[in-house]
Amino acid sequence: MPDAGDLTGLREVGAEVGLLPVVIVGASLGGLRSAEALRRSGYAGPITVFGDEPHAPYNRPPLSKDVLGGGDVTHASVAFPQRAATADVDWRLGTRIASADLERRLVRTADGTEVPYRALIVATGLRPKRLSARTEGLAGTFALRTLDDAGALSDALTPGTQVVIAGSGFVGCEVAATARQLGCEVTVVGSGKLPMLGPLGPALAEELMRRHEAHGVRFRLGTHVAEALGQDAVEGVRLADGSEVACQVLVEAIGSLHNTEWLHGNDVDVDQGLRTDSAMRVLRADGRPWVDVFAVGDVARFPNAIYGDVPASIEHWNIPTETAKRASRILAMQLAEDPDVDAAIAERFAPVPSFWSDQYDIHLLAYGLPALADRMELLAGRTDGECVYGYFVGARMVGVCGIGMRSEVMKFREEVSRYGHVAIGEPA
Repeated sequence: MPDAGDLTGLREVGAEVGLLPVVIVGASLGGLRSAEALRRSGYAGPITVFGDEPHAPYNRPPLSKDVLGGGDVTHASVAFPQRAATADVDWRLGTRIASADLERRLVRTADGTEVPYRALIVATGLRPKRLSARTEGLAGTFALRTLDDAGALSDALTPGTQVVIAGSGFVGCEVAATARQLGCEVTVVGSGKLPMLGPLGPALAEELMRRHEAHGVRFRLGTHVAEALGQDAVEGVRLADGSEVACQVLVEAIGSLHNTEWLHGNDVDVDQGLRTDSAMRVLRADGRPWVDVFAVGDVARFPNAIYGDVPASIEHWNIPTETAKRASRILAMQLAEDPDVDAAIAERFAPVPSFWSDQYDIHLLAYGLPALADRMELLAGRTDGECVYGYFVGARMVGVCGIGMRSEVMKFREEVSRYGHVAIGEPA
């Protein structure tokens, strides 16, 4: 049975200063779902949520599609509804947490204010990687993560504008589709052999590229952007192969970094995400849990029973919700001194990763982790139309993905959710 940890300190904090809040750092989906799940799990005490952005929690996937393409770059267009159960949550928006002292149970804001907590939930997520310091401050260069990013980029995507997208993953391909629909001239630069090769596999990735090219997108693959050209504003890029591509807009979509710097100096493992146990409790270097510190969403590196309990950060849209539910349930039980908390911690945690992506009239839906597969098989339909592919390691299905045919894709969800021995990180 997993170690429940020493709850003595948590009980002392609750007894001596019961009015201290549960502090949630991160006011996006993971933070919102954590607050909701705490209330749903019976915790009625104070909750304080800190967020860097001035906006209340909002839905990020539409930023690269509907928001960017429709010109409706308003918070109201993407805001999550606030439920009555969390109406009393103290939202500290536009307030950055700069550091934390987990031993003293407090976080510090950027202006030095110390905020003590009874328990802490880390939901700080990701930020975009940038090509280099050279692009910062260079007009015409953009990353896409926030509502404000989408607003700035939307203004730049005018008909006839030459756009280079560095990166051929989810964000890169979605922005490429939106930019083409807005009348831009688009070149996608990617280091891989095909766009979205990891999550889709070769057959679907090749078909996705074919459809993008049919819409006029140009691809430069097997290379990367080495340098942005221009003095005050971007005028083009130089690729690693020495060639140059002219552009007035450069979108950097080369991946993400975990927002964990504010936790440096504490006894935690922040290599490739903040490591947790299956109860989402943050782990010390020796593997013991901080019983009062949890992590949820993209920032967390947690063990998933479906994939051999190997800790990994899974950056799919449903994971913030699933991990928030798990963490908040355990935390609420601990705070209530529920005698069944050890049994709850021992339960296997096995959320099924899922992603979706809309590009032109292409509607992708997937369950599992297709990138683990060593082979893929057409299960239904035609690749050049609507279709469903299964992804396998030996005889075991580890993922399913479809273009359209949502009901067919959903039929395989249970199969990919079965416990198995395939570990995250095994070569495909």
